[in-house]
Amino acid sequence: MYSIKKLIPLILLLPLSLNIKAQSIENLRKEIKQIISTKNATVGISVKGIEDKDTLSINGNLQMPMMSVFKFHIALTVLNQVDKGKLKLNQKIFVKKEDLHADTWSPMRDEFPDGNLYLTLDEILRYTVSHSDNNGCDLLLRMLGGTETVQQFINKQGIKDFTIKVNEQEMASWDNLYLNTTTPLATTELLEKFYKGKVLKKETTKYLYQIMAQTSRGITWLKAGLPEGTEIAHRTGISGTNKNNLRAAMNDVGIIKLPNGKHCILSLYLKNITEERTETEKTMADIAKAVWNYYTKEKRN
Repeated sequence: MYSIKKLIPLILLLPLSLNIKAQSIENLRKEIKQIISTKNATVGISVKGIEDKDTLSINGNLQMPMMSVFKFHIALTVLNQVDKGKLKLNQKIFVKKEDLHADTWSPMRDEFPDGNLYLTLDEILRYTVSHSDNNGCDLLLRMLGGTETVQQFINKQGIKDFTIKVNEQEMASWDNLYLNTTTPLATTELLEKFYKGKVLKKETTKYLYQIMAQTSRGITWLKAGLPEGTEIAHRTGISGTNKNNLRAAMNDVGIIKLPNGKHCILSLYLKNITEERTETEKTMADIAKAVWNYYTKEKRN
């Protein structure tokens, strides 16, 4: 056991260590603010160390258009049905040709242009989550009975800053791009609950984490700011641009595995962007790099 004499120096050092930690996270805040200061976009950011519990947010409570980030929320709702035994990953679902809309992002349609075939729920989830398939997404929503089922399930997880009203096909209309919203802080909260197994059962949690880690979209976004081979379980989302070259949103949210085995969450949303896509991609990568450096260098983990 420690004697009082041995404990006193440790107690005296505690405020100093807390102050150093606070200064460290403020350095990260300053760096990120510098990165976004000249950007032609509204940026919302939430960062949290899952194990260390340190947090940072910039416009964390701002409502942001989700775009395809909502496929994470949809997948959670589907897998909750799997947990309840109402759906099975190996069950076969008939995909009609008319389900495979032409004017949308759909690797599934590209592979099976004629449709009229059976795919398993597992296959459709992988197309939707790992490859951001819009047709797969709408098939899942139809299985669930529509967006209201997702709304209710996510709200039951204690996430209030979340609104889902339209599917991917309906987002072909520009005005509808702004209807599905959440906040960076709400996203981080849900990602943390998911990672800690508070949303799904152990096996379905592991399954969704793995297919998020296999995401093929956004390799020049957050992933580009991380060392090659870094594990990131993430979900991306991007809109097109209108005639005025305005991009409604470009997002990337996920869980990053650090070299010491710990994890941090980075929820990054940008809306009303009027700069070139390559510039926005660099902004996202630069923010990811700053967060990585904070957790691996400045914190000396």
